[in-house]
Amino acid sequence: MNDSQPAAAPIRAALFDVDGTLVDTNDLHAAAWRAAFAHFGYDIGLDAIGEQIGKGGDNLIPALLPDLEEAGRDAIEAYRSDLFRRDYLPRSTAFQGVRGLFERLYADGVTIVLASSSGAEEVAFNLGVTGASDLVAATISADEAERSKPCPDIFAAALAKAAPAGADEAIVVGDTPWDVKAAAKLGLRTIGFRSGGFADDELRGAGAVALYDGPEDLLRSYDSSLFVRRG
Repeated sequence: MNDSQPAAAPIRAALFDVDGTLVDTNDLHAAAWRAAFAHFGYDIGLDAIGEQIGKGGDNLIPALLPDLEEAGRDAIEAYRSDLFRRDYLPRSTAFQGVRGLFERLYADGVTIVLASSSGAEEVAFNLGVTGASDLVAATISADEAERSKPCPDIFAAALAKAAPAGADEAIVVGDTPWDVKAAAKLGLRTIGFRSGGFADDELRGAGAVALYDGPEDLLRSYDSSLFVRRG
């Protein structure tokens, strides 16, 4: 490192996305969205829906049905929400390594905040699935933000919960380009996880500064990660 360049600030807060990052639910969300669209007469393929996973309904539905009026969007979102909680959420499973990664971060004094485009009930359920609720300082859901990702509202609220850490002392961990883009709007760096099913070039193209397969991979590589490196 050039001596004339100051070292990067140590990371004091980690803002984690939930679906696809900590829990294996992206395919479940895509299936629920497909069923909801079909219920209202729209035949939208899983591939097209999968490209939008990571957004909340306020941004996902207009991306797929740009001419649909607000009342129609609200009806689909309400139907999908009930359907997901009833038929899909109970099938949520945590990725390997979540508890161990959080224990390492907690021991290093890193404040852990969850920041999800899902509703509060889903976030609470998935936090329980991870078995790491005692290590999490706060959670932010779509219920606490005006707009979902890729708008920055959710990460802005999460960063506020991580105070006094500032944007230069925090890092986002997410699995979709929408996480990365939302974080970048606040000047936040993002570590990308491949666990959500997005390709490396999509995550790097959005601005991810490092990639790992998932929580267990980051835990294995922790000592060489941005959580330790200061340059």
